[in-house]
Amino acid sequence: MNDQDAIALLRRMVEIPSLSGDERSIATFLVSTMERLGFDARIDEAGNAVGVIGDGPTTGVLLGHMDTVAGEIPVRVEDGKLYGRGSVDAKGPLAAFIAGATRAHAAGTLAARIVVVGCVEEEAPSSKGARHVTPHLNPDWCVNGEPSGWDGITLGYKGFLRAHLRWSQGSAHSAHAARTVCERAVRGWSRIESAVRDFNEGRERLFDQLLPALVGMESQAVESTDVAELRMNLRLPPDLSPDHAATWLTAQVPDVDVEILGGLPAWSGPRTTLLHRHLFRSIRKVGGRARYQLKTGTADLNIVAPAWGCPALAYGPGDAALDHTPDEHMVLDEYLRGIQVIEGLLAAADQISS
Repeated sequence: MNDQDAIALLRRMVEIPSLSGDERSIATFLVSTMERLGFDARIDEAGNAVGVIGDGPTTGVLLGHMDTVAGEIPVRVEDGKLYGRGSVDAKGPLAAFIAGATRAHAAGTLAARIVVVGCVEEEAPSSKGARHVTPHLNPDWCVNGEPSGWDGITLGYKGFLRAHLRWSQGSAHSAHAARTVCERAVRGWSRIESAVRDFNEGRERLFDQLLPALVGMESQAVESTDVAELRMNLRLPPDLSPDHAATWLTAQVPDVDVEILGGLPAWSGPRTTLLHRHLFRSIRKVGGRARYQLKTGTADLNIVAPAWGCPALAYGPGDAALDHTPDEHMVLDEYLRGIQVIEGLLAAADQISS
């Protein structure tokens, strides 16, 4: 697979719409493409595109995702950049996985059995694809395909908690002296923000802080009851589990109905494993100086890494600051460098083990 073929692969992937829950078309395309490139490929029971290539003493998983958030961006190449929804998050990293594995296999340097997975519903709360493959695979190592920059290595992600807060009280005229239900909701959110500031005192790194986000709000009158509802997310540090975060949140607003909608604990791994060492070396061989980073978001790595208990990290070309934005684009030179890095890593894959 030459550079033009690799660019054509990414462009076609970006051209195929694949909102969370509607990934069948791109899964079919990827399975057909991987079969043509020498993979043993299939769509699994969850709808993931799975391709296996190579043979060796170890098994590595390159785990990406096919789905995107909403927002149509005309697909085009301008000034060496490929624009389109998913070009960075995260079809670029997934395409780099497929291209890198194909090149290593064709060159005879692929030194392990490699499983490429394009997951469904990573952008949805369900994380359906990652949850499905977790009990079915037992790899020696895993790389999660998320944009880190071609010379970046992501060591971990924060956890999260999603919650729905509901205030209610009997209806009253707006001239009444009592606080309205909306005022109570605003005061409740202020209490949460104040408690977050106290929690974060002395915590300098964002990765170690509790980060709240108010993502939705509405009010309504239901018969003779006024209701105000807030939807919020908490990004969790490693020392605060979702269960403990739920207890903490409920304590801040004891007069509220709190519904917990889901959560995941934070995860991070050491930078001293053979996987990290060989990826570092591969980046250096391509001309870069590896950067280590911790992300404030959450990824499928939070699900598979603790379950598999193997060396794991996230890597992929692309600028994560462009995720979900109307300007999302992949710098094609970066994408091609990312492919070279993956190819170099796979040439040393027989030396990576748990």
